[in-house]
Amino acid sequence: MAIETLKENLCVNQIIGRSKENIVAEGDAIIPDIKPDILSTINTNGAVCIYKKEVLDGKIRIDGGVQVYIMYLADDENSNVRGINTVIDFTKVIDMENINSNMNMDSNINLKDIECKILNGRKISIKANMDIDISVYSNESIEFIKEVENRDDVQILNTMTTIDSLLGTGTTKVYAKDTVSLESTDNLAEILKFNINLTNREIKTSYNKILAKADMQVNIVYLTDDGRVNEVKWVIPVMGFIDMQNISDNNLCNLNYEIKNILLKPNSAEEHSIYVEVEFEIYCNVYEKKELNIIQDLYSPSENININQKNITVMQDKQNTEGVCVLKEKIIIPEFHNSKICNSEVTPRILKQNIYNDRIMYEGELDIKFMYLSSVTNRVDIKVQTIPFNANIECQGVSPTSNLITRVDVQNQDFVVMPDGSIESNIELKINGDISKMMEIKVIDNIEVLENNEENIYSIVVYFVKPGDTLWNIAKKFKSTIKAIASVNGIEDENKINVGQQLFIPKFV
Repeated sequence: MAIETLKENLCVNQIIGRSKENIVAEGDAIIPDIKPDILSTINTNGAVCIYKKEVLDGKIRIDGGVQVYIMYLADDENSNVRGINTVIDFTKVIDMENINSNMNMDSNINLKDIECKILNGRKISIKANMDIDISVYSNESIEFIKEVENRDDVQILNTMTTIDSLLGTGTTKVYAKDTVSLESTDNLAEILKFNINLTNREIKTSYNKILAKADMQVNIVYLTDDGRVNEVKWVIPVMGFIDMQNISDNNLCNLNYEIKNILLKPNSAEEHSIYVEVEFEIYCNVYEKKELNIIQDLYSPSENININQKNITVMQDKQNTEGVCVLKEKIIIPEFHNSKICNSEVTPRILKQNIYNDRIMYEGELDIKFMYLSSVTNRVDIKVQTIPFNANIECQGVSPTSNLITRVDVQNQDFVVMPDGSIESNIELKINGDISKMMEIKVIDNIEVLENNEENIYSIVVYFVKPGDTLWNIAKKFKSTIKAIASVNGIEDENKINVGQQLFIPKFV
């Protein structure tokens, strides 16, 4: 008679491949005819847009562009400040074994620096260097045997395991757009620099939907028609809904925002303003904690049973943690005395992260780029100051074996020039950690009853316990049961036997 089983499906999110790569985007920028020649560059910055990314058989392809803003010193009588912007497109193909087009990809791209080389007065060579972290994973539905229903004599070894099962994935496109107002006395000549920074990220679940919210901090440095350099700061809300069935407040959501396109357009209808529109794609993975009673092994004292086991990699102890690091530093720049800050930009970097039991220690540094109007030359200049920081985040359950992905957001930054020329800084960092562990477990996906050629007789076997033995292994070997061995030998604790101990093993018909 065939063995009847009850099976369960489990959605497993398995990391198939990981890679850290460098991407280089190169191109030329031509100074428009209406602008003067370039003498030297003052500042270069940009933002990365991902147009398309694909997981193919054995490789990954990423298409994107870097929107570059160059502030330069003009080769004219007054050495005026001018600016140009351009887009440098790129394509990156990365080989990765064991991946295919049915898999998904998570990526995090960081623009390290932009190098500019003046080829002549009308042409600039641009090289943008980016780092990208890539994880490719499969969402596989695994079917395994949960229970044996019609055989009373089948001996079963169970174990309870808690895992984080993938509930679902989703994506949505959103547009963060608004009209940014300039000072009423400023007539816009051109945009010199543009920065965006996402802060105050929130996730809410309700009515089979996920609400993703954030604030997009916009910082624009611009040139007025009377030659002044000014800046405007603006906050634009980002909000999108992702449909997801059967979610609850107990589920864990991971969100990733990716810039697809940026549009900046001076308003002709409404003076003293700039229209800003940024297209984001928001990716979401949702996990639920499940307690599984997994059959590790089984056998029958009366029949020959063959089981088929397979190894699967599951995720455990998944959690998100966050901490705040506040830095208050006195910065001294000798050249800065009696100068005016036009713009500041803070770029955090994690240099080292150490994981201990229930604690994460970070070591990093901040690059602070000051754009200021020099009191000596009366020209815009750039100075970069680097300051170190350390952060200690308590996190229950994290251990050195945990996987950790860290994101650092600059929540607030404030710089005040003191009477002595020093700069008092107050910077708030929000450090977010995505933590998980990967564990390999065995599940049974098929049971087969083989023809029994042995003659079933009742007998007693004398056995001496060897190193590594358990009552389960001994009972299975001799087609007995743990209960019978424990009863015959007077064993009170079925999990405790000693090497060399003599056991009487009853075998049954």
